[in-house]
Amino acid sequence: MQRSLRSMTAIFAATSALGCGMAAAQTEIADPSAPVQHEGHLTVLTKFGMQRLAPYFETLARQYEEKNPGVTIELIQEDDDSIKGKTKTLVASNSVPDIFFSWTGTWGGNFIRGKRAVDLTPVVGADSDWGKTFAPAAVDAFVYDGKNYGIPLYLDAKFMGYNKTIFADLGIAEPQDLEAMLAACDTIRDAGITPISFGNKEAWPGIHYLGQLLAYNVPRDVLERDFDPATARYDHPGYVAALDQFGQILERCTIGAGVNGVSYQNAIQDLSDGRSAMYYQEIIEFDNAASAKTKLQPQDFGFFPLPAPKDAAGDPKALEGAPEGYMISTASANVPLALDFMKFVTTVDNAKLLSAPPFGQPSAVVGGSDPAQMSPAVVEGLQSIAEASYLMQWLDTVNHPRVAAAWLSGLQAFIGGTMSAEDVVTQVRDAAAAAG
Repeated sequence: MQRSLRSMTAIFAATSALGCGMAAAQTEIADPSAPVQHEGHLTVLTKFGMQRLAPYFETLARQYEEKNPGVTIELIQEDDDSIKGKTKTLVASNSVPDIFFSWTGTWGGNFIRGKRAVDLTPVVGADSDWGKTFAPAAVDAFVYDGKNYGIPLYLDAKFMGYNKTIFADLGIAEPQDLEAMLAACDTIRDAGITPISFGNKEAWPGIHYLGQLLAYNVPRDVLERDFDPATARYDHPGYVAALDQFGQILERCTIGAGVNGVSYQNAIQDLSDGRSAMYYQEIIEFDNAASAKTKLQPQDFGFFPLPAPKDAAGDPKALEGAPEGYMISTASANVPLALDFMKFVTTVDNAKLLSAPPFGQPSAVVGGSDPAQMSPAVVEGLQSIAEASYLMQWLDTVNHPRVAAAWLSGLQAFIGGTMSAEDVVTQVRDAAAAAG
């Protein structure tokens, strides 16, 4: 639908613009010994604009201001979709906030190429005192050309959430492979229940299905070769195989082409309200899908990784996900203060607050996830992340923006029945060639 195509175009434009602009600052390296003057104004662009999440940064900003009366903090709170367009606007007007949200992969790399992100290696690198307070994998995810540019805030990965009661009533066990999940979908549909609620109005939810399936069907070294347009070939048969498997999920488990007209928020609500048996979701959505306020209660919520096919040519123990975090702008007039605020945000106590309901964002801080304060599902999800052999980054942020746009539009067309699996791969291959 048109809104989805506009969303795809906006993502392409936003990511392409991140590194552009005549007024971008020169490379700056954070000085760990720089004195902090607790006075001045900080702007912070967050991805916590949803009603459930907004109070987190609001509370911490207020606490920091009370502790440091000379400081004022202005929050720009966006959500998963709006932050892309907002980032484009801020970059275009050379108004990048002092502290700004960033995904890993190419999205973060664009800020670095545009010299808009401070080199934080001396203060948050793996060997620094602050860096050692984070999970090593989370710190490493923000390394570009051997340097650290990001402050990880939370860990994230994708899982199939499900209604335990529906599964039990129908005698369905957690599926151990893709074929078993498809068979479970047949049973659930025969019972008059939507097997998997799926909304792809925003275009990116479909990318998440495919990203996990690609990790199962394409060897890691091939994937990482193809992430770089300079070396990309997209000739492995696993690409078409993954799309064919996605097509089976669409046909047997969802409402089919109609998912392009359903928002991801409405889809997760269907699981919460008991209208569907499953929903493919991020761990940071667990506490939203099942809570004391939803029909699906936490004790009835279960999850499992999207199962691998029996003949997986890739890594059946891979898991799609990546840490998300924040960067410091090279245009900031007070980098030491910005770093001090983020050190406050990432204290163990504040990390525990972030990990617990109602926020449910598993902190990247070591010791920042207290099982006693967290929902059991989030605790188990974190263990699954720790046991994963490989974290497959989000397909639309790890790739070059031109390639990401090709995946987004191609998948929507595939879902709508206007492109074949082979056509999608060809479109992506052509986009990589143009980007290289």
